[in-house]
Amino acid sequence: MWSAAVDWLTFDVLRLAPQTRLGQAVNFFLYDSVKVLFLLTVVIFVVAIIRSFFPPEKARRLLARGNEYAGNVLAALLGIVTPFCSCSAVPLFIGFVEAGVPLGVTFSFLISSPMVNEVALVMLWGLFGWRIAAIYIASGVGVAIVAGIVLGRLRLEHLVEDYVWQIRMGEAQVENPSWPERLAYARGYVKDIVGKVWPYVLAGIGVGAFVHGYFPQGLLEAVAGKGSWLAVPVAVAIGVPLYSNAAGTIPIVKALIEKGMAMGTALAFMMAVTALSLPEAIILRKVLKPKLLAIYFGIGAATIMGIGYLFNWLI
Repeated sequence: MWSAAVDWLTFDVLRLAPQTRLGQAVNFFLYDSVKVLFLLTVVIFVVAIIRSFFPPEKARRLLARGNEYAGNVLAALLGIVTPFCSCSAVPLFIGFVEAGVPLGVTFSFLISSPMVNEVALVMLWGLFGWRIAAIYIASGVGVAIVAGIVLGRLRLEHLVEDYVWQIRMGEAQVENPSWPERLAYARGYVKDIVGKVWPYVLAGIGVGAFVHGYFPQGLLEAVAGKGSWLAVPVAVAIGVPLYSNAAGTIPIVKALIEKGMAMGTALAFMMAVTALSLPEAIILRKVLKPKLLAIYFGIGAATIMGIGYLFNWLI
């Protein structure tokens, strides 16, 4: 129904020809903008309710218990429902280390928290369907678990800055809000998150619309299609220095896929942009020595490339 309404608005009201590049770009922008913002509002409200059960102190206590491998899985899953980007998760990283959470488990959380989030879920679901959204969530959690286990097995605690081990955090009381408080929090969280990301959503969809309408399809198929083995490492190498969130990245990725980019290559690029970034490296340098920082980014990039190759082969 919405597709028909957008077609009517684009081609009858605005009188843009369907076969023109401008008509295709405007139709793409109008269709995805409203659909994504609507889904974003609904799903963020639901996720906010879930998040109200997992304040940072409770997450820290959960991760400090149990064996290391189970901790990697739990940390990666908690990363989905905790409200931290790659940069703001660093203070919590310090708290986890001080609390006795194994270093590898802490890295699983640090990778999962920015990479797998409700914005990515909503936008992927809205733009690609639930199967691709599920693949992204599963692969993101997988990257976090595998990278965390590898980093944990390397026993690199000596490469964490010394002052981190000297910090002492007190035990904070974990609040148990009532349902009216949870609903109020969810409403406020929706207002806050949607209020912050909507310009990125529209900007990303705008760039995606331009790519959809004007980018030569054959060129992208030749450079980043399924037959190009260099496409995945090049996509990761381009994505790591960039800094963006899912809201700004996913609409662009959708347009690139429609023009011929392989799905695995697109997922690898998106993961590199959201989970490994230059601002994150600058902040992490305050708590990690250069060697550990390089190892962390190297293992993260390698596992992301593995996901890219895997899904290029499967899809």
